[in-house]
Amino acid sequence: MKGMKIFTSLCMVVLLLVANSGFSQKPENWTKEQLMEPFVLAEVLQLNKQVPLIISVGPGAVIPNSVAVGPGQEANNIEKLKKELSAINRDSAVVIYCGCCPFANCPNVRPAIALLKDLNFTNYKLLNLTHNVKTDWLDKGYPSIK
Repeated sequence: MKGMKIFTSLCMVVLLLVANSGFSQKPENWTKEQLMEPFVLAEVLQLNKQVPLIISVGPGAVIPNSVAVGPGQEANNIEKLKKELSAINRDSAVVIYCGCCPFANCPNVRPAIALLKDLNFTNYKLLNLTHNVKTDWLDKGYPSIK
């Protein structure tokens, strides 16, 4: 019985250490309403009407009309994003995407969303690529850069 209490206590200590050690991802800095489903953007691109500014903050741009600024986890790429955004009105439609991995692991979207907030943009969306750009965009046959 005493051994079980010690084991339980050790497990609790380990869990607390892991939880506070930086292994956990930062919380989401977007709302559910700010997510854009891939089929919605694909339809906008196919209709070619009111196409928003589409920005890839991941390793590459695969969606037509998108601007690649590079991975958002790198400060110099956030500066590129800032420069790209400086040319448009704060109420312009903007869609950000990465697609390197699921949002829970993605190091690129949070800095980009934070910049949009800091610059007081009001009409931005995050493309809801819950798995990655291959699974959620390319494999579905949505428009892509060849």
